[in-house]
Amino acid sequence: MAYDKNLDEQVFARAWQGDGSKLTVGVYSYNHGQNKVQISRELTGEEGKPSFAKLGRLTKEELQAVLPLLQEALTMMG
Repeated sequence: MAYDKNLDEQVFARAWQGDGSKLTVGVYSYNHGQNKVQISRELTGEEGKPSFAKLGRLTKEELQAVLPLLQEALTMMG
C-alpha cells in the first residue's frame, strides 16, 4: 500500500529557529495508528528559500533547544 498524505495526521508540532536552520519536532499518526515522533531540519539557502535536509548531527545548542520539544511531544504520545 502506497503512502497517502491524506491519512497522515499531525497531532503536535513545535519548532526552534537557529542560525539558518529550523528544527521541528512533530507527532504524527498515520491512518489512526500509533503516534510517532518526527524530527526534521530545514535550511535557509542563500536566496532565503527553505529546503529540507537530513537531520544529521546536532550541535549542543540545537540539542538543548530540541530536548524540551521532545519532552512536550512525549506527553502527546498517549
